Amino acid sequence: MKRRQLFAATACIVAFSAHAQVQAPAPRVALDTSEGMIVIELAPQAAPKTVENFLAYVNSGHYNGTVFHRVIPSFMVQGGGFGPDMKEKPTRGTIPLESQNGLKNARGSVAMARRAAPNSASAQFFINVVDNERLDYPNPDGNGYA
Repeated sequence: MKRRQLFAATACIVAFSAHAQVQAPAPRVALDTSEGMIVIELAPQAAPKTVENFLAYVNSGHYNGTVFHRVIPSFMVQGGGFGPDMKEKPTRGTIPLESQNGLKNARGSVAMARRAAPNSASAQFFINVVDNERLDYPNPDGNGYA
């Protein structure tokens, strides 16, 4: 009998601790484009600084009225940096690259655009329209994209 009570008590403790570890759902951002709605699910556990940076731009209205200024078929679509007049929008500082997180540049995924330097992403992002394994960490430049 005591063994059953101990098991039941242990099961309750495990159930309560499992309940306490439930994570909040991943944040989502909706981009309303001329071609329809794009919903992006973010991964704050894998790329916390990247997600924080992206959401700060979203919440400040930075992306409102921006265009997808770079479209390369069978590769990616890039936006977040230019208005319809093709004038570059001002940005905050750059963020550290978080590409060593296991995320992949798979079709439909989003990553921050950057210059050749690894820690140079700010506001621009791109959507992979195909699986872009060559952008995954470690890519030929040793850094990857996140």
